[in-house]
Amino acid sequence: MCNEKMFCYQCQETAQGKGCSIIGVCGKTPKTAKLQDLLIYTTKGVALYSSLLRKKGHISNEINRFIINSLFITITNANFDDEAIINEIKKGVVIRENLETSLSSDEKKSLEKFSHLNWKFSTDEDIIAFSDNKKVGVLRTENEDIKSLRELLIYGLKGMAAYTEHAMNLGKTQDEIFAFIEKALLATEDDSLTGDELTALVLECGSYGVKAMALLDEANTSSFGNPVITKVNIGVGNRPGILISGHDLNDLKQLLEQSKDSGVDIYTHSEMLPGHYYPELKKYPHFFGNYGNAWWKQKEEFEKFNGPIVFTTNCIVPPSPKASYKDRVFTTNAAGYPGWKNIKVDANGNKDFSEVIELAKTCQAPIELEKGEIIGGFAHNQVLALADTVIENIKSGAIRKFVVMAGCDGRMASRNYYTEFAEKLPKDTIILTAGCAKYKYNKLNLGDINGIPRVLDAGQCNDSYSLAVIALKLKEVLGLNDVNELPIVYNIAWYEQKAVIVLLALLYLGVKNIHLGPTLPAFLSPNVAKVLVENFGIGTISTVDEDLKNFNLL
Repeated sequence: MCNEKMFCYQCQETAQGKGCSIIGVCGKTPKTAKLQDLLIYTTKGVALYSSLLRKKGHISNEINRFIINSLFITITNANFDDEAIINEIKKGVVIRENLETSLSSDEKKSLEKFSHLNWKFSTDEDIIAFSDNKKVGVLRTENEDIKSLRELLIYGLKGMAAYTEHAMNLGKTQDEIFAFIEKALLATEDDSLTGDELTALVLECGSYGVKAMALLDEANTSSFGNPVITKVNIGVGNRPGILISGHDLNDLKQLLEQSKDSGVDIYTHSEMLPGHYYPELKKYPHFFGNYGNAWWKQKEEFEKFNGPIVFTTNCIVPPSPKASYKDRVFTTNAAGYPGWKNIKVDANGNKDFSEVIELAKTCQAPIELEKGEIIGGFAHNQVLALADTVIENIKSGAIRKFVVMAGCDGRMASRNYYTEFAEKLPKDTIILTAGCAKYKYNKLNLGDINGIPRVLDAGQCNDSYSLAVIALKLKEVLGLNDVNELPIVYNIAWYEQKAVIVLLALLYLGVKNIHLGPTLPAFLSPNVAKVLVENFGIGTISTVDEDLKNFNLL
């Protein structure tokens, strides 16, 4: 059995800003943490053989799906179910061994430097024991800077895998994205690579991050239409409800379709809020509204919702043993928690939500948390439709600056900074946002500028791509040579690995002087952080008043 120690520093809330070594701040145990590390290690073994066969034209959707789903499982707050993780590890070993039989002896010999990835097991106990091997996990790398670059690359891949899986669920794939993921996974096990070579790969990861987010944008808009300006109800009705959380819009579509004549209303939670902005989703009359706030408040809010909850992806906070809602939570895709039922997908990509719907019929209506509406739907297509109005307000001086406040919300009290920052912004500034960071200010009465709301919500964290498209279009329309000449300030909150790929994507697009908070990532070594500061102007935050001055917003 593994000992009661671990090491994980992939999220912003990691213990003491250095790393979780006893138990995860997210709630995962040392055993779970080590099994997740072993799943990544196993996935590298699959990538080893798949990458070689891919060059020979052997492309498998089953293998592509395994790799991105395994990466997604290990994202912060996605899966706490040891049994499910062990089963995924077993699946990976079988895939790897089957792929190995397809290679010639010369091909196998060419891969000898990665022979350590060919581990085997006989029982679940073998898997658990091997997860404690020093070859597995963050601490396998001794050199501080190489370790930092390897982990930065892996965390970027995790975020990319999440967005790629959502696109794949809607039938959109790009083989070059999967090929890069395999190449990059193997690079983190290649001791011959220098720091400069790994740095180049990290930046290349940003370029594929742009491709993955563009692919998901295409998948979402071709399936559900372009988001439109929408007022979303944050109150409740008098019928039973189902609360859907996470990020997967395909799951939301299937749930809406299957529940449309059931007498049950559908509510979004946290990052699913932008589902209300899509024409093909908002057309359902029982798609009632959004319930609650960002992911980290769920323990309190789920108690009051009364109906079943469906997690389509990460953002799970482990419930207390006495939580009344713990027996009415379902998961699907990469999400999982011990004791919660997992909704499987069939060969055609369909899911059966009938058990969730029948349970909802037996529940009371949600308890009201608040009343009112919030406005969103300002993805790139909608904002560009308003381009003339926006440009006119920029040229007249009515809009002096845009402030990108995309990213993640979290539990730390230091994140109240973002609420205060939004409140103190001058009235001639507009906030561009995406992701759950918006819950720090999207219910404030910040007004508008000549009819343009001062908070423009583009959607989910992956819709940070929309903000980049908007910025590049503004640069073109205003006749500027460099995106950094735009009147835009970047003050981004991060929490987990999807934010990492968004950051790398922005760096690839040439965006500089991004401020990250509440703290810089613990996985950035001093030297790696120095490179980001010197080459891209990456910085952190201080106090609101100081930053308003430092960002030239006053």
